[in-house]
Amino acid sequence: MRILLTHTPHMRTHYYGQRALARLQSLGDVVLHQGNDVLEGTAFLEAAEKVDFIIADRATAVPAAVFAGLPHLRAVLRCAVDIRNIDVAMASSHGVLVTRAKPGFIESVTELVLGFLVDLNRGISHSVSDYHAGRKPAISLGRQLSGTTIGLIGYGSIGRALAPIAQALGMSVLIADPYVTVTDSGFHQVSLQTLLAGSDHVVCLAVATEATENLMDEAAFALMKPTAVFINVSRGNLVDEAALTAALVEGRIAGAALDVGRAPDQMPTPELAALPNVIATPHIGGLTQPAIEAQALHTVEQLGTLLAGGLPDGAVNAAQWKRRI
Repeated sequence: MRILLTHTPHMRTHYYGQRALARLQSLGDVVLHQGNDVLEGTAFLEAAEKVDFIIADRATAVPAAVFAGLPHLRAVLRCAVDIRNIDVAMASSHGVLVTRAKPGFIESVTELVLGFLVDLNRGISHSVSDYHAGRKPAISLGRQLSGTTIGLIGYGSIGRALAPIAQALGMSVLIADPYVTVTDSGFHQVSLQTLLAGSDHVVCLAVATEATENLMDEAAFALMKPTAVFINVSRGNLVDEAALTAALVEGRIAGAALDVGRAPDQMPTPELAALPNVIATPHIGGLTQPAIEAQALHTVEQLGTLLAGGLPDGAVNAAQWKRRI
C-alpha cells in the first residue's frame, strides 16, 4: 500500500514526529512531501498519483479535484480534528473514506489558556518586553484570578477540562452552550448574553460552524465589561476582527489573547496581534510533544484498522465508503 504524508518537512518535525513516522512506514510505502509549500493543485495530484491513502496535515486542503483525479485513492485521514477544508461530499460521491483524528490537544490548550489568563491580568508580557528593550517597566496593579468570574463559550472537551481548574483557582464559572446541559456542581449555565455581561474573562471555545461564524461581533463585545478580557483558542472564524479591534482600540474591553485568527493556517491576524493590549501566539495551543504525537499516532492506528479490514474511529462518511480494501 502506498501512503502520502502531506506534511512539509517542518510540519513533519513539529506536527507529526519521528515515532509516528516510523510506525507509519511499517504499514506501507510512505511518500514524503519534500517541498516547503503546502501541496495544492497539480503538485498535489502528482504527489498523490497511485497512492491508496493520504494522511493530510491541517493546512492541506483536499478539494474536489483530488478525489476526481485519483482513482486509486481509498481514504483521506486528517491528522487534526478540523476537516472543513476537505470536500467530504465529493469524497463520498467517489466512495473515498474521510477520517479525523481525536482531540489529543486538550491538556495543552487548557494550559495555554491558564497562561493567557495570568499574563493578561498581571502584565507579564509587557514587563518582559520592556526589560528586553532596556526600558524600565511600569509598575501597575494586577488582578488576582481568585474571586473573579470566567465565562466559557462552548462546553466541549477543553471547556470540561478548564472549568474545574478555574473553580479550583477560586473563580466562578459561567458556561454558555446551547447544545449541552451542564450538570456539574458549582458551574452555572447561562445565556451567551448573560455570560458576556457577567464575566471578567471570556474564553471562546465554541466549534467553528456556519452558525458560529462571527459569533463574537460588535454587539457581543458591547456587552462585555470594560475591565474584561477576551481569549480565543478555538478558531478565528468565530470573531468579527473589525469589531474586536474597535473594542480594543476604544478601550471598551481591557485586552485580548489570541492563539488563532483569520490569517493563513488559522494564525492571528498580524495587525490585530500588534495592538498593545493584545497577547498573540502563532497557533501553538496544541504544539506540545504529547499533543502532536497523540494525533499523529491516532492516524497510524486508523490506517492499521483500515488495513486489517475494519472501520476506524473518527470516520465521518462510513456509509459512503465504497473503495474498501
